[in-house]
Amino acid sequence: MPPVTPDQRYIVVRGRLWRAANPHLDEAQRADLVQQLMQARRAVKTARAASDPDAEDAAHRAVDRAKIALGERGPVWWQDGAPDLNRTMARNSPYADWFADLPPEDAD
Repeated sequence: MPPVTPDQRYIVVRGRLWRAANPHLDEAQRADLVQQLMQARRAVKTARAASDPDAEDAAHRAVDRAKIALGERGPVWWQDGAPDLNRTMARNSPYADWFADLPPEDAD
């Protein structure tokens, strides 16, 4: 499991912040959306293997819809007006001190 910022807004993968799913979603809703996301990702793989650009485009749209519903894309799910730092390097963000204190195996 990748490290999660103290405010639960981001996970850190290879030193980069990625917006986390909205922690306020109830577990059943979250599980359903994750299932939809994984199904859409499998559809992307299948469409690529079949060299079907129309199916691949539709599958990418389904991935996007699921990620927006999870809160990983689209409008931010927090209400305090803080900016979205998605894809920012953690060391160049307000989380830099927190990130610097992570064990080396978590900071990779």
